[in-house]
Amino acid sequence: MPVRSGSRRAWRVALLSVCALTLVACGGPPQPATSEPAAGGAGVTETNCGIPVTVPGPPERIYALYQPAIETVHALGLTDRLVGTAFLDARVLDGYAEAQSRVPYLPELPTREALLAANPDFVVAGYNGVFAAGGTEAISTRAELAGLGVRTWISGPLCPSGDGRSDEAIDPASVSMETVYGDLRGLGRVLGVPDRAEQLVTDLRTGVEAVRERVAGKPSPRVAILLDDDDGSYRVASGIDFGSRVLEMAGATNAFGDLAGRRHVAVGKEEVIARNPDVILTSTCCDASYTVADGAADVARIRGDPALSGSTAVREGKVFPFLFADRAAGIRAPAAAERVASLVHPR
Repeated sequence: MPVRSGSRRAWRVALLSVCALTLVACGGPPQPATSEPAAGGAGVTETNCGIPVTVPGPPERIYALYQPAIETVHALGLTDRLVGTAFLDARVLDGYAEAQSRVPYLPELPTREALLAANPDFVVAGYNGVFAAGGTEAISTRAELAGLGVRTWISGPLCPSGDGRSDEAIDPASVSMETVYGDLRGLGRVLGVPDRAEQLVTDLRTGVEAVRERVAGKPSPRVAILLDDDDGSYRVASGIDFGSRVLEMAGATNAFGDLAGRRHVAVGKEEVIARNPDVILTSTCCDASYTVADGAADVARIRGDPALSGSTAVREGKVFPFLFADRAAGIRAPAAAERVASLVHPR
């Protein structure tokens, strides 16, 4: 999930040529998205993160939490069913800006009471922490909401090892575009728009393949995605973070890809120096107005950090702004990969 540090820093979203497909993107190996008739012969049941999600009919009152979920609901053409949205990390993709302006929005996650006051029958979350019992961003477990008649869905590449947990035991093999494709198909069936979901998958796959073809055969530079915590310390995107998949699609390698356990891992500056990435990307977050241009402040801080001055990326001027939103396993993936490719493999 997004991590908001003391000050809300900038990110600006790059809408690159691949977005022209339909302004969508995705990621992850497919969860077993089994589709069955619901009990009694009405509705459908899909398996999401190991939990059966049964709806008697397409949900009519959807609450979307976090950037990936919000943009996905818009991309599926279901803006009119949104009763609430919360916690954007950056400006929504341009194709959905007008749609987003028409739905209720909270800059922070709602309380459990505020969520239920919107009377949703379905909650879709782009990150798993909202259902992690005791977590800083937790609202409720999925079982608790199900008991109130509210069905839930988590982005497939972030499935925890059990309800009420967060990043624990995320299966690295599930952090892939194929999971995102399967996840979108399952969600499309639950929401009653399977054809739209399939078209979205087709467009995303086309965008991803276009980037992969462009970088095929090129050397794979080592890239670090650095989250500046504003206190002089850094965290990096680990191997289970979807940012690693974005780098791979763009013909690059995560310099910290061997780290696991959590998606954001605190590292000392000496570790950044020791790994000596060829390129550093910022991880700018979190505000609904941010675009990639707002990452300039993060770039300046990293370049101006004396402890990092000897690193290859800083010395060669290869520190670039990048959005936390573009690390997400969502419909931005092709555009995010194209942006990275343009930085590490300029034409």
